[in-house]
Amino acid sequence: MQTDARREGEAAASVVVVDYGLGNLRSVTRGLERAGAEVEITDDPDAFGEADGVVLPGVGAFREGVENADPIREHLLAVAESDTPLFGICLGMQMLLSGSEEGEDDAEGAASAGLGLIPGTNLRFDQGQKVPHMGWNELSVERDHPLVEGVSGEYAYFVHSYYAVPDDEGAVVATTDYGLEFPAIIADDSGTVFGTQFHPEKSGETGLTILRNFVGLCGE
Repeated sequence: MQTDARREGEAAASVVVVDYGLGNLRSVTRGLERAGAEVEITDDPDAFGEADGVVLPGVGAFREGVENADPIREHLLAVAESDTPLFGICLGMQMLLSGSEEGEDDAEGAASAGLGLIPGTNLRFDQGQKVPHMGWNELSVERDHPLVEGVSGEYAYFVHSYYAVPDDEGAVVATTDYGLEFPAIIADDSGTVFGTQFHPEKSGETGLTILRNFVGLCGE
């Protein structure tokens, strides 16, 4: 059965999943393949520029993520400048922001800076919520974006202890609630740099819809 992202006679969109030492690379890859993409897992910057879309996955601590990704930082920024879709997942989404509270109290001082593609910071849940936040939450779409077609009111799977607070409320595409309302999906002004706090590859049909939307955007 064909997906919307891959119709008869059309080549599949090529997607690079960035390997910087953190992330569910195989599960993300399988999800993207189900969505109709041709997927390569790599840390080769040359491949970033040749792909129709780039995915920045991530599981773990913010500081470790940005330090691991530092050798390819400029190449990720170049992807964003080229208007090639850049999709951050979970930690990868948090790394799109300017920085994070995570790591501020350790011996090294303030946490490392994020990519700064979407101005803002990541804050720790501190209003009595159980941390980490782990489970299924409803998505509420706040504005139009190709990524969220067909998913408002659906549920997605979250695992995280920090949440994004963009400087500009207009960066918020969808929200969810966990003792407070926070962004579930964010995007920059161009609409080609975006991220999900949840894991679409673990979110069943809702996640598959989002991945199909992403692959379709890459194929435009």
